[in-house]
Amino acid sequence: MANTFKVKTKTNIGTADSDVYTCPSATATTVIGLNLANTTSSAVTADITLVNNDGDNVKIVKTAPISVGGALVAVGGDQKVVLEASDKLQVKSSTASSIDVTLSILEIT
Repeated sequence: MANTFKVKTKTNIGTADSDVYTCPSATATTVIGLNLANTTSSAVTADITLVNNDGDNVKIVKTAPISVGGALVAVGGDQKVVLEASDKLQVKSSTASSIDVTLSILEIT
């Protein structure tokens, strides 16, 4: 069994659900940090969705405000999220090309 820390990034998230990370097969992943940064000159809102391999789409946050020059730390500190094989994290913004995402994970294979 191997444990590997990784960082995944995605820039310019817009108004459509955008896949930030998909858990690989034969892998369990612990999300240890999830940061969304507003890169525009206006306030935006963000949705983060966990699409699990059972077919459920559950919101981690919905319409969460991010101020100008601000960021939202959706996962971190004492909060963690566990993903199983084929689970996905998606992010969507209220404004086109407005959010950069940094995802810190631990993959266990």
